[in-house]
Amino acid sequence: MNSPIQAVKVRRLYLQVAEQLQQLIDNGSFSVGSRLPAERDLAGQFAVSRPTIREAMIALEIAGLVEVRSGSGVYVLDRATSAQLPQTQAPGPFEILEARKLIESETCALAARHINAQQLTELKSLLSAMEGQEQSVEEAEVIDEQFHCTIAEASGNGALSVTVEWLWRLRNESEISTRFHQRIREEGSRPIVSDHQRIFAALESSDPAAASQAMSDHLQRVIDSLLDSEE
Repeated sequence: MNSPIQAVKVRRLYLQVAEQLQQLIDNGSFSVGSRLPAERDLAGQFAVSRPTIREAMIALEIAGLVEVRSGSGVYVLDRATSAQLPQTQAPGPFEILEARKLIESETCALAARHINAQQLTELKSLLSAMEGQEQSVEEAEVIDEQFHCTIAEASGNGALSVTVEWLWRLRNESEISTRFHQRIREEGSRPIVSDHQRIFAALESSDPAAASQAMSDHLQRVIDSLLDSEE
């Protein structure tokens, strides 16, 4: 009797890298207390991007295999029990940002064509709150999310609006993304106000090309700054 066919499960790339690093830690190639190779070196050895390595490190940290020390590196931890990597198929934080860059840039262009006076007023109010810098890091993140979701709603395309909201939910609820952004919050990172001012100006001028470029530049700057934050 033939065995039933089972669905093939494809592991996310960052988890595949994390699994290989775990094996190297388990077999003693990286001893307890040792510092793992630099992010750029690991990216070259695994032939993956730096964001993938960063996401793999977060997975190892969640499993209790390593400790990430800002400004110093990633160190192997001693542990009493067998570590378990996150069992998830959720995209990593940089995957989410890359998707947001693609989707929100064109959504912003569409919003420049359809945004109404009420929505512009709402964005201006959110921008003023962002400029004030009086709120906590957590409150600033909420304002940032509202700003981006308001733009998506202003596009007039319900599918795009729902997609942008879903990407933000992934950012806020995925275990690996939550851990990553928690560390960024602890470092005091805040939304880039000047980028949001530029986005608002393009929307207020009803300039789709400028709006798309402003959003794309903003999210690329976020990706770059997050990569540099713990290097």
